[in-house]
Amino acid sequence: MVNTTVIQGAPQAAASAAGKNQKLLEVRNLKTHFFLEQGIVRAVDGVDFTVFRGQTVGLVGESGCGKSVMARSILRIVPPPGRIVDGEILFHQGVGKGSTGQSGQEDVIDLVKLDPMGSKIRSIRGGEISMVFQEPMTSLSPVHTIGSQIIEAIVLHQPVTKEEAREQAIHMLERVNMPHPNRTIDRYPHQLSGGMRQRAMIAMALSCRPSLLIADEPTTALDVTTQAQILTLMRDLQEEFGMAIIFITHDLGVIAQMVDYVVVMYLGQVVEMADVNTIFYDPKHPYTQALLRSIPRLGRKSAQGQTGRLTAIRGSVPDPYARPQGCPFHPRCRKAIRGVCDQQDPPFLEVEEGHKVRCVLYQ
Repeated sequence: MVNTTVIQGAPQAAASAAGKNQKLLEVRNLKTHFFLEQGIVRAVDGVDFTVFRGQTVGLVGESGCGKSVMARSILRIVPPPGRIVDGEILFHQGVGKGSTGQSGQEDVIDLVKLDPMGSKIRSIRGGEISMVFQEPMTSLSPVHTIGSQIIEAIVLHQPVTKEEAREQAIHMLERVNMPHPNRTIDRYPHQLSGGMRQRAMIAMALSCRPSLLIADEPTTALDVTTQAQILTLMRDLQEEFGMAIIFITHDLGVIAQMVDYVVVMYLGQVVEMADVNTIFYDPKHPYTQALLRSIPRLGRKSAQGQTGRLTAIRGSVPDPYARPQGCPFHPRCRKAIRGVCDQQDPPFLEVEEGHKVRCVLYQ
């Protein structure tokens, strides 16, 4: 159990001011819809947020809120029949790394306008932006060794020979604390434990030293000890490589430990965004407040002095084919105003600098 009240140790609190002032990724009014026979699923429906260099941004929310589709949209790997129908994904390439190769210069590329199978996005995907998927056993090829898969990524993005790529792969496996990397590199995924497969995925994702790493619930299937090791590893590698991370999870304990800015999503929309301390100590949106009430805390007692039951969020996520009118959270909200929340689309308001909330209560 994680004591989520201890937040000040978040690694990104020590990120350089210069890096935080340099934009790396801007998502603007992004809409990714799936066109099915039953209807249209608006998996991502007008999302806005910004990632700065060296920063860790956490995407949090219940299953089905659009977190993973958001990540796949950035990489332009949304499976059909899904497609991006509106918005921009602006990637600032060049400062510190990129096509210009000169300090102080950058190219701003709208990833939405690129051909998903074109050479430009293929050079960015894996080279500039990498992703650690939720379940490595289904993401790694079962008929190729982990070494051959890491080597393929290195050769694709760097001008090196296969022999040099193999040496780099072994070095990266060492860097992610893989046991016996000289032998493990020639093993198949099914011969490795869950934690070792996740380390192999991280080694592959970081083999080209990307500017941005997207981690999609990388510790969900791991035991608590291995989870702590993976989180510590990612934090150390981020400090070493100076990369930004988008950390996708539903575990608020992990959010408290890993990130410095939080984006809360519900039914494809951002309902609140602020720094991690503000989210935990001064949440504004009723959904964020309900999420925080539903997690266990060390030492929390009920009014009778006994350990109380966790407070569940009433109801369930609405059917994506029949989104409720007005605020999508109003059927489950304890603060919903009849005739307002069920009729009006809530505005996205900045209640204080850096803290935005989508709710009529702050209009």
